[in-house]
Amino acid sequence: MATVSIKQDPSVLAARLTKAAETAAAAKLDALLISPGSDLRYLLGAGGESHERLTCLVLPADGRPALVVPKLEEPGFADIPLAELGIEVVTWVDGQDPHAMVADLAGRGGAPSRLAVADVMPALHTIPLRAALPGAEQVLAGTVLRELRMRKDAAEIEALRKAGAAIDRVHARMAEFLKAGRTEAEVGADISAAIIEEGHTEVAFVIVGSGPNGASPHHDVSDRLIERGDVVVIDIGGPIAEGYNSDCTRTYSVGEPAQADVRETYAVLEAAQRAAVEAVRPGATAESIDAAAREPIAAAGFGEYFVHRTGHGIGLDVHEEPYIVGGNATPLEPGFAFSVEPGIYLPGRWGARIEDIVIVTEDGVESVNNQPHELVVLPA
Repeated sequence: MATVSIKQDPSVLAARLTKAAETAAAAKLDALLISPGSDLRYLLGAGGESHERLTCLVLPADGRPALVVPKLEEPGFADIPLAELGIEVVTWVDGQDPHAMVADLAGRGGAPSRLAVADVMPALHTIPLRAALPGAEQVLAGTVLRELRMRKDAAEIEALRKAGAAIDRVHARMAEFLKAGRTEAEVGADISAAIIEEGHTEVAFVIVGSGPNGASPHHDVSDRLIERGDVVVIDIGGPIAEGYNSDCTRTYSVGEPAQADVRETYAVLEAAQRAAVEAVRPGATAESIDAAAREPIAAAGFGEYFVHRTGHGIGLDVHEEPYIVGGNATPLEPGFAFSVEPGIYLPGRWGARIEDIVIVTEDGVESVNNQPHELVVLPA
């Protein structure tokens, strides 16, 4: 694992660790076991991914936390204030059993009965940990950590603003890339380069859905030639240096739309997205925002063509809590950040989606994306 230290205020990390331990105790968990991924990045400022050598933060509900890390990976944590955070470092070398080490650390306060493992911990490690701790029930740590991660602090909100401005700059350049006679893949390659040029560290995804491909919400790119009059869905995003992600969709027409119903149908979508954003405020429920987007689309006769939830939380992961979907009665709170992205998808013909990342404020909503929402007609 190539560990990357993300500079963080130690007091912020200390507060997160304390709150995570308190939340674990309230959930009647003995400890959190956090492997590399966005949860570890949130708690320690440590980037990187899991591999066959186990790295694991053992965060007891009551007791001193410890980081189990391969000896050869220890230098990657040198810039993280582990001592200042009161975290014991336990290294291991090939031939030793790190899962047994985690079991010993998790059991320092007595045999654990209930442990939470990181949602993204590989089975390569969860199964050996289960064998090392046969008396402990394993549950997902996301049920605990999502309560912390949903509420973005000031630094996280500023990072999301920065990411939003960066992806807006890419959309502002779309006339450079999106032209008739080019393939979706060619356009996607240029967009990918622009995502990096405009301030992202990598490309998370690029969707270029032209013509009938725009009716597939998670279309990627293809060798289809973009034609004059095509409606094209462009959904793009990626992380910036702070680790926080952008995600923004706009819909374009290459020259005047070829199909007669495009402008009238798109006006329905634009009104629905605007209504959903305007409904965002503290105390409103996640499902009420979904309903605010869905009702105008259904009233216009397109309900069956809006085939996904209205939004998803965003932060260190592109998709995280809260999910803006029917059945989610979670009340919105200041600091919640999520997408508002209704779409209308007409199979075999064309599709459209409008997506902004919004942040719940003390008295309403702030959008971090500010490119025009109307159908953008580009020179063919």
